[in-house]
Amino acid sequence: MVVAWWRWRWGVSPLVGLRDHRFVEGQAITKAEADKVAKHEKACIENQHVFVPFAFDTFGALAPDAVRFLKRVQQVVNSNTAHVKGQNFVFSRVGFAIQKGVAAQLVARLPAISL
Repeated sequence: MVVAWWRWRWGVSPLVGLRDHRFVEGQAITKAEADKVAKHEKACIENQHVFVPFAFDTFGALAPDAVRFLKRVQQVVNSNTAHVKGQNFVFSRVGFAIQKGVAAQLVARLPAISL
C-alpha cells in the first residue's frame, strides 16, 4: 500500500540570505523544498510512502511540487463536489492558512505592553 505523505511545518521567508548573496526570486522556496526532500525522502521510501514536499514562502509563493499537489487535490474536489465554490477553492484555502500562520508568528513577536 502506497500512502502519500506531505509535511507542512513552516514556510520560509523569501528574504533569507539576502545579505549574503544576490537576491534570486524563488531561491528560498527551492532551498526549503530541497531540504525537506533531503530530510524526509529516505524514511518515506523505506516505509513505502510517496513524499511530496510542501514548501512555500511567507509572501505566498508555492514550490512547483506543492503547486502540482494542490492541482491534483483541486481536481478531486471538483470531480466530487456538486457545488464548487470556484476553480481555486483549494489554493485560496491554503493561502488563507499561510496568511493566518504568518500573522500568528508576527503577533507572537510583538513586544509585551507593560503598564
